[in-house]
Amino acid sequence: MFFSGFHLATAIDSCKGGVDLGFRSLSWLQLFVLGVLQGITELFPISSTAHLRIVPGLLGWHDPGSIFSAIVQLAGLAAVLAYFWRDINKLISESVTALIQGNSKSFSLRLTIGIVVGTLPIILAGLLLKKTLNSCNSPLRSLLVIGIASVVMSALLALAEWQGTRQRPFQKLNLLDGLWVGIGQAFALIPGVSRSGSTLTTGLFLGMERETAARFSFLLGIPAIFLAGLSELHELFKAELTGSDWLMLGFTVLVATVSAFCAVFFLLRYLERYSTWPFVIYRFLMGLFLIYFSLK
Repeated sequence: MFFSGFHLATAIDSCKGGVDLGFRSLSWLQLFVLGVLQGITELFPISSTAHLRIVPGLLGWHDPGSIFSAIVQLAGLAAVLAYFWRDINKLISESVTALIQGNSKSFSLRLTIGIVVGTLPIILAGLLLKKTLNSCNSPLRSLLVIGIASVVMSALLALAEWQGTRQRPFQKLNLLDGLWVGIGQAFALIPGVSRSGSTLTTGLFLGMERETAARFSFLLGIPAIFLAGLSELHELFKAELTGSDWLMLGFTVLVATVSAFCAVFFLLRYLERYSTWPFVIYRFLMGLFLIYFSLK
């Protein structure tokens, strides 16, 4: 089989307390490569989890594990906070002012509430799927599941691109948008779906401009990624990692943060002018590739 390079024989050794610590088997160069990969794919609508599963398989590296993926996602959070710092500061300050003044018509307040409400679906789904997602050799991280998810999301993004009116600017977003995009975000817990991809797709279905859908996707992801990161850090503390383990994770997060910042900059400017069709085609071909070799 093409993916025989996976180090399945060492899967048991990489588990501690039921937690997959496969990243321990990676070299610093491999961590650097995966950090760059994570930073780019976390914010592009092509699924970072899928790529962190595929690339190690193609190169014969050990699967770094789902907890590694979740922790390194904090790089995306750091990049989004840095890039949108002024917008976030304005959103928070205007929301607090609106609360004090009792101004329920404040756009910032309504958008903030929408982000909070939109975070609830992924929290609930995360609690329900936590044990399955973090278990060693989780069935949800199989190449077949990732491949199917990628093809389905490719079709949905294509449909959204085709049917979306792309007429709603950022200033026209409301609380209900937060709920619907938040529901779309919850499906990103399935490897291969992509948090950025599912939220961008939902935003386009709701008639948002491409750049608006991407921008809202990034902002909505802040609390979700933060909470997921805290949860996984808790799991790692229980697994009693060594100083070397933490150094490896910290190094990867740093590398991923730099590449994620570049990804935000590029994607927003790209979507101001161009469509999502290249991502649709890429995800479709990647999905077919994974399905074919997983069944071969």
